[in-house]
Amino acid sequence: MARPRELRFNAFNMTAPSHNWAGLWSHPRDASINYNTLDYWVDYARTAERGLLDGIFLADVFGVYDVYGSSPDTAVAHAVQLPNAEPTLIVSAMALVTKHLGFGVTSNLSFEHPYQFARRFSTLDHLTQGRIGWNIVTGYLDSGARGMGFAAGRAHDERYDAADDFLTAAYKLWEGSWEDGAIRRDRQGRLFTDPAKVHAVHHHSPHYRVDGIHLAEPSPQRTPLLYQAGTSKRGRAFAARHAEAIFLNGQTKPILADTVREIRSAAKAAGRDPYDIRLFAGATVIVAPTRAEANDILEDYSQYVDRDGQLALLSGWTGIDFSTYRPDQAVQYVESNAIQSMVENFTLRSDQPVRIGDLATLSRVGARSPFVVGSPQDVAHELIAWADETDVDGFNLFRLVVPESLNAFVDLVIPELQSRGVYKTAYREGTLREKLFPGRGPLLHSTHPGASFRRGAPPATNAVRSDAAE
Repeated sequence: MARPRELRFNAFNMTAPSHNWAGLWSHPRDASINYNTLDYWVDYARTAERGLLDGIFLADVFGVYDVYGSSPDTAVAHAVQLPNAEPTLIVSAMALVTKHLGFGVTSNLSFEHPYQFARRFSTLDHLTQGRIGWNIVTGYLDSGARGMGFAAGRAHDERYDAADDFLTAAYKLWEGSWEDGAIRRDRQGRLFTDPAKVHAVHHHSPHYRVDGIHLAEPSPQRTPLLYQAGTSKRGRAFAARHAEAIFLNGQTKPILADTVREIRSAAKAAGRDPYDIRLFAGATVIVAPTRAEANDILEDYSQYVDRDGQLALLSGWTGIDFSTYRPDQAVQYVESNAIQSMVENFTLRSDQPVRIGDLATLSRVGARSPFVVGSPQDVAHELIAWADETDVDGFNLFRLVVPESLNAFVDLVIPELQSRGVYKTAYREGTLREKLFPGRGPLLHSTHPGASFRRGAPPATNAVRSDAAE
C-alpha cells in the first residue's frame, strides 16, 4: 500500500538502570547507571529533539518482578527495572531544554485517585506548554498491589472496568469543571477567576467517588494526549474507546498486522475514525555506517544481555515462571493476570514454537517486535516495510546502549528517512496533540468520548458515563 502519512518515532526509555534488555547497563559505554540524575535526562531529551522525534515515551512499572523462581532476588540482583524512579518528576527538566519534544509518561491508575491525579497531569501540561501525554496502565504485578496493602491485584478484566470509571471521572475534571474564559487574571478588577464558570464535579460510581472542583485551571490540552498499550481482547476494547496513541508489539509482520487490524476495527465499532489512533510498534534498531559494522555492534551488545535477568523480566510480563523451563522448551499458552497479548504472540499467534532460550537473547525472537540491524539504508528500508505491511504509524525505539544507540539513529537513520520523503524536516507548531494530529487543535477530538464532558459539548455516542450526573 502507498504510505499515506509520515513515519513517527518515540525514544522508549525508563527511569531505571535496565529497561527492555536486561544487563545492558553493564556495557562499558552505557550511561544508564546515571538514570537518577538530571544531566542524563536533559542530554537524552536534547538528542531526541535534535532528531525531530515526536517524543520520549517513559515506561514505568509499579512493583517488583518476583515470578521468576518465585522470588524477587534475580530482579534485585540484575537491576531488572529495579530500582526505578518516579517518571513524572523528570519531565519538567527535559521540557525546559526542549521546545517541541513530547513526553508520554506511564502512570498506573490502580493506586491513584482521579482528583489528585488530574491535577498532577494538568500541572505537567502547563509546565510543558501542552506537550504531555499519559500512558494509561492498570498494573499487573501482584507485588505492587501487596506493597499498597492489598492481597493481590484486581483480575485482568476488572482492572479495565475500573479504568473506564477512572477515565470518566478524570474527563469530568479536565473537561467540565472549568469553562473556557473562567480565568480572568484581572489585576485592576481584582478578579482572578469567574466563579460562575467553575463547577464542582459529582461522580459517584462503583470504583471512584469525586465531589469537588478540579484544582488546576484548564491546561493547553485540558486532557493530556492519551496513550495505551493493552492489546488483549478487553484491552483492545478499552484502547479503542479511549486511546489516541497505542503501543504494540509483535515479533513478525503478520502478527503485528493482525493486531493493527483488530484495533482499527474496534475503534470503528466504538464510533471513532480508525485513523484517529496513532499506532506505534516497539522496535530494536542497531545501525552503523555499514552492515558489517552494525553486525559487530550486535555481537558486542549481545555479550552484555543478562539471561537470568531477561527471563525474570519476561516472567513478570507474562505471569509464567520461566525458571521451571529448559532453554529448548517452547512457551506454552497459559491464561494469567499479566500481559495476555504477549503470551498470545508467543503461542497462539506465532507460526512456529518460541523457545525459552531464544527469548533471553538479543535477537528477533527475544525482541518480541521489529528487530532491525544494518546500514542506514538497510534500516530505513526495513522500517518503511514494517510500516507499509502492518499499517503502523511509527515506532517506539527501545533503549539499548545510552547515549550511542539513540545518537546513531538520529545521525544516520533520520537523514536517510528524510531523503526518502517519509520523515519531517522540521517540527510543526502546537501541542503534542496538534503535532500528532495536524489541523485538529489542542483539545480532544469531538468524536472522542472524553470530549462529551466539555461544557456545552453534545454527548458523544461512545461516551462513557456513570449513572451519577454532574
